[in-house]
Amino acid sequence: MNATLEEGPEPAYAAFFGCILAVGLPLNAVSLWILLRHHSLKSPSAVYMVNLAISDLLLAISLPLRVYFYATGTWPLSTLACFLVLLLFWKNIRSSALFITIISVDRLLAVVYPLRSRHLRTSSNAWKAAALIWLFVIATSVENSVNYFISLNNTNQSSCFKNDGNSKSITTYLQLALMLSMLAVNIVCTALVSWTLNRRLNDSTRINNKVNVMLIFVMSLVMFIVCFLPLYGGLLVKTTSEEIKPFICLASVNCCLDPLLYYFSFDAFWKKQDNADLPG
Repeated sequence: MNATLEEGPEPAYAAFFGCILAVGLPLNAVSLWILLRHHSLKSPSAVYMVNLAISDLLLAISLPLRVYFYATGTWPLSTLACFLVLLLFWKNIRSSALFITIISVDRLLAVVYPLRSRHLRTSSNAWKAAALIWLFVIATSVENSVNYFISLNNTNQSSCFKNDGNSKSITTYLQLALMLSMLAVNIVCTALVSWTLNRRLNDSTRINNKVNVMLIFVMSLVMFIVCFLPLYGGLLVKTTSEEIKPFICLASVNCCLDPLLYYFSFDAFWKKQDNADLPG
């Protein structure tokens, strides 16, 4: 039976997540379709971006029930279903951050070390790296997943998102450290690529548009600073789910920003590429 929360419906949050769903789901679905149809998965760039699009799609499909919950103040399904929705949301926030970082590293190798990195930048290695990222996300989520499930079992079924993110543990500190490390990697990649493009030290690096090349790095930094770091910083300093909720909203915006990496960073995104790597 559906039960109404003491706080009641929260239409502002329902509207916000509804907008994220309306924008993020079609954008990522179209992005994935274009990447699979028009770009060879023999390209490491395409492999990483396909996995990023899948990660964002998984996040997006977790949003309809979140919208329903905030719109009505009720949770219509079981505790297990709530746990799976929360799990889907949080795990794909982490995987998105990891894929964004590895895309930046891949672009760094392509621009700064195009010849020396050729043996590293293969589709086989890209698939192995993608598999390791998914395994890492699953392995590092065990403790929080157990805590979430215990918390949900100890509360009323109707309060599915009431304790969303309100779980502090040593894993939370490690995840913040990981986010800071990935931000540092993105900053280093941005600086090195910018320096290389300005100096033109390597004539074999074929760069058609410096602005497009730099855009992917700038956008990666923006997503870390705006979407990811506030969330994990908030998990450490905030004490209630109500205080953490705005940071969860910011993190979900990443689902809508990631497609811009495909649409605006690459000249030939809409063009069919059977054997060539993505530009940039």
